[in-house]
Formats: sequence, C-alpha cells, structure tokens
Amino acid sequence: MEKKPAKDEIIGKNIKIIGSKNKPNTGIEGKVIDETKNTLKIKTKNGTKTVIKQNITFTIKIGENEYKIKGEEIRASPEERIKTK
Repeated sequence: MEKKPAKDEIIGKNIKIIGSKNKPNTGIEGKVIDETKNTLKIKTKNGTKTVIKQNITFTIKIGENEYKIKGEEIRASPEERIKTK
C-alpha cells in the first residue's frame, strides 16, 4: 500500500511552492527545516523563508514519485498528522 504523502514527515524533504495566495511565495524551492501546525520553514538558496501552510500548494518528491499537496491538507502539527496514519 502506498503511503499518503500528506501524512509523511516532510522535515528534511525538498519542496517547491507552485501556488500561493501570497504571490511572492510562488516558486520558492528548498528543504523543509521546521514545521509547526500552521507554517513551514524552508531553507532556500536565498535564505530561510517561513510560509503559511493554508496559503500554499506545493510539490514534494518522495522516492521516485512527486506529489502535489495543498497546504491545508497538512494543517496540523507534525506529531498529530503522523499519529493519524
């Protein structure tokens, strides 16, 4: 059975924001270095950016597969989200 990517740990994974209510966030790429219930902290080549999950859609690569995830789908603390697997 394939894991649902929205329930995986995403800290340490590379993501790319492909849509955002805050237009300057669209196109941000980097590694997730921290996560709270409402935000993701992303280390980019231009520094660290904090984005609000509810406002973004992003892609994440897990293994050989790339997934598109709406931030609102992962709007929970990492501990709560992983517990519901």
